[in-house]
Amino acid sequence: MNKVMNMHDAVAKYVESGDTICFGGFTTNRKPYAAVSEILRQGQKDFTVWAGPAGGDWDMLIGENRVKTYINCYTANSGYTNVSRRFRAAIEEGKLMYDDYSQDVLMLQLHAASLGLPYLPVRLMQGSGLLDFWGISREERKALEKVDNEKFVEVENPFNPGEKIIAVPVPKLDTAIIHVQKASPDGTCIIEGDEFHDVDIAIAAKKVIVTCEELVSDEYIRRDPSLTKVFSQCVSAVVHVPFGAWPSQCYNYYDVDGVALTEYDKASKYADAADAVKKLKKEAAKKGIEFNLENKPETFEDYVEKWVYSVKNHEELLDKIGGSRLMTIRNVPGLGYAGKVQ
Repeated sequence: MNKVMNMHDAVAKYVESGDTICFGGFTTNRKPYAAVSEILRQGQKDFTVWAGPAGGDWDMLIGENRVKTYINCYTANSGYTNVSRRFRAAIEEGKLMYDDYSQDVLMLQLHAASLGLPYLPVRLMQGSGLLDFWGISREERKALEKVDNEKFVEVENPFNPGEKIIAVPVPKLDTAIIHVQKASPDGTCIIEGDEFHDVDIAIAAKKVIVTCEELVSDEYIRRDPSLTKVFSQCVSAVVHVPFGAWPSQCYNYYDVDGVALTEYDKASKYADAADAVKKLKKEAAKKGIEFNLENKPETFEDYVEKWVYSVKNHEELLDKIGGSRLMTIRNVPGLGYAGKVQ
């Protein structure tokens, strides 16, 4: 069965406002940015998110007010921004309903979802503040249709009476989006390098969009079944988008675009021009100097306008980035990484 679609149609059909959703990848690794940009352009919102180790992908959606509830272990563009800025600002300003688990527990929760488990017993997080502090209270949880009423429940180990363990909920994913190196028209995928939680969410979700660097034939992908990581039965749509993880990296294909991630780090400090003026005035007052805005800084609003809304699709984005710039991040055969340090 041929599941190949263009990005616009795949997102329009399989990403719905109000979905419980998860993206693949890890902070700055193989994040499905091309799909994220299309969601931003189309306007879907009110997501309940199980983010895994997230980066600028979810930070942009949070910054554009598309996320209703955010369940996460951490959100950062590793090496560029230690805590993603729009994510942090939304929490500090009370604009985001947020709860967190430790990274190991959250990854196990996503794995439990792929196994169809009703809940997950763990010893992890015991004795930590993650049990003491709830980002979303019981009262708030009861009003949220797609969030479990309890963050966790302490239960007795039935095989060792008297021992207490922690039972945590298992995500019920409507939609997953992953970016892979190779996919065939029927949705069979090859993931090179670390799989992260991509296979788990592809199995667990009701709807799965796969974006890929290379679209290969069904015959090609069957030549070595040992390389197959995601099977066609899991996949709803396949979208061919070279550099679809830009500005994050895609193992064996290209490195992170350090210029773009540095630009995002600086721009995302400020939501918009008014926010920039407010924060810079405060900084000037602390230093006892006169406020001057001769050189207006780029803001988050400017960044998403330039790299998301000003282009109508991923192909136009690649033209805007430019072939010479993209070639600087291409992996060099034999090295496994780009030859030019950014």
